[in-house]
Amino acid sequence: MKHVKLKTAVICLVAVLLTFFTQPSLAYYTTIGRATNVVTTGEIRFIIHETTDQGTPFPEEGVYIVPGDIVSKQVFIESACQQPFYLRVKLVYGVDEQELSSEECFRVNINEAYWQLVDGWYYYKGVVEPGQTTPYVFSQVEIVGSEVDNAYLGKTLTLSVIAQGVQSAHNPVSGTNTYEASGWPAEGGTT
Repeated sequence: MKHVKLKTAVICLVAVLLTFFTQPSLAYYTTIGRATNVVTTGEIRFIIHETTDQGTPFPEEGVYIVPGDIVSKQVFIESACQQPFYLRVKLVYGVDEQELSSEECFRVNINEAYWQLVDGWYYYKGVVEPGQTTPYVFSQVEIVGSEVDNAYLGKTLTLSVIAQGVQSAHNPVSGTNTYEASGWPAEGGTT
């Protein structure tokens, strides 16, 4: 009987020791394993180009005009980033740093095949892909002769182009209605 008790004690001791020694190895195999998820965000960058019909840059100092002139000014946007995006453009008209309505002095020939006017913004009807250049927004500006009278003599008329972009990936729109995209900056937001 002593032999049976000793045998039982040895078996119990071996079981306890096995449990004791295998526990850390079980813990080792169940606690190792780590996932590191790296998320990198990109930025949307683009360049607004303004050229003449000869392909030369539009003069930074502007051009001398008289009422009725038609000025060659082609405006288009080039992607300078690695992700596709939606794009919108706003034209701001002014005289000596005061804003005007578009009809007061200027008439532009918007390229409506590619650009859609919604709430004062011209939305590009597609996705601007990396490295792509959009078709022109407009290619000429007419100085409306009947509106530009002697009151504008010696003043500086301005036409500013403001552009904004939002990501197109995972930002669905229906067809060419890019104005439906999420994330457009609020009026006066970053350009």
